[in-house]
Amino acid sequence: MENALTILGSSSALPTSQRFSTAQVLQMLGRFFLIDCGEGTQIQLRRCSIPFTRIQAIFISHLHGDHYLGIFGVLSSFNLLGRRTPLTIYAPKGFENIVNFQLKYLVTELSFKVTFIELTQNGMSCIYSDKKIDVYSISLDHRLPTWGFYFKEKAKDYKISKKIIEKYSLSIAQIVLIKKGEDLVLANGEVIPNSLLTIFPESPKSYAYISDTLFKPQIAEYIKDVTLLYHESTFSHEMLKRAKETFHSTAKQAAEFANFANAEKLLLGHFSARYKTTVDLEKEAKEIFSNTVAVNDLDIYSF
Repeated sequence: MENALTILGSSSALPTSQRFSTAQVLQMLGRFFLIDCGEGTQIQLRRCSIPFTRIQAIFISHLHGDHYLGIFGVLSSFNLLGRRTPLTIYAPKGFENIVNFQLKYLVTELSFKVTFIELTQNGMSCIYSDKKIDVYSISLDHRLPTWGFYFKEKAKDYKISKKIIEKYSLSIAQIVLIKKGEDLVLANGEVIPNSLLTIFPESPKSYAYISDTLFKPQIAEYIKDVTLLYHESTFSHEMLKRAKETFHSTAKQAAEFANFANAEKLLLGHFSARYKTTVDLEKEAKEIFSNTVAVNDLDIYSF
């Protein structure tokens, strides 16, 4: 199944008539993750026909309202729709209290279990892992504790053809080892190199979400060779002074970061409401990193 990122909201603190506050849905190997949850997220989910019940986890980057105020409507709608599937929310310390306080007045009791996982580690830390995907939190530099998120497929097994299996009469145990990269040792001691037995698997795909932050090029090492990179670009570079004052980044800095990370593709977002169009922001970034797109709400990016 193809991976896809859906942009639900791409504005910064102030939503506009064209852009909702920050929210995204990442579909990766059959999993659905909601990343940040600004106002109106449930409306955008409806517009994109994303099944509410498929969202298994929510990741909140920080506790500025434009990144989480939509959570109350989302949880309430989940409840009204009779959701039973448990939900995990990864968020900064204090978010559980914020949510529970509001829910006390919105509903008597949720129809599903919610588990809160606090984001507390500095640097890079694995916060979620299953058979196919790892998710890491990455400490950013904003006006209050803030994290980015890195979603990465686990290394895939080597592929082996039916022809090879039949040629060497391979057992299930041998097939498993060969798919993991082992050579084949025949009964007479002859060694058949793995390279002659298998097809090298596709490189694992990855997505990095770099939320509100001052330009922090050193963390690019954490996401080296990322397939798809989203980096906030609240301002154009001519407003660098303002960006520093508000602990944000410029489009030019986002492009420089993409170069440091050796990303395949860069998405710009979290635009200041002062920009009626993002043409100049995209142009600014493309001068440094050509494969750049300034996102729009409801855009879908496959990777």
